[in-house]
Amino acid sequence: MDTPPKTGPRHILIDAYALIYRSFFAFIHRPLTNARGENTSAPFGFANFLYGIRDDYQPDYIAVVFDAGRSHREELYPEYKATREKMPRELRDSLPRIHELVEAFGDRVIAGEGWEADDVI
Repeated sequence: MDTPPKTGPRHILIDAYALIYRSFFAFIHRPLTNARGENTSAPFGFANFLYGIRDDYQPDYIAVVFDAGRSHREELYPEYKATREKMPRELRDSLPRIHELVEAFGDRVIAGEGWEADDVI
């Protein structure tokens, strides 16, 4: 990929859960696992994306934005996401590893209580 010409500081904001779900479900039929049998699909895809963003764009700053707590939308509309399936256990279990990855890359974690990542972004 050709990197766009850099005309100033380059900042990238990433919607964490959009990328986490995408990474997990990309391997749903053949999940990646470690030696202990733990599903590592989401952390693997997440790390690959972070490497790719760095290679493609050479950003000065990356922040990974997570949803935090109950959304203010649920107070306004109690049925908001009420029919959405719960997060798969294997995916939920990998979330601490993803937070560790973000820290290991030296990127910033942003989460606003009561807000979803797309609201913050």
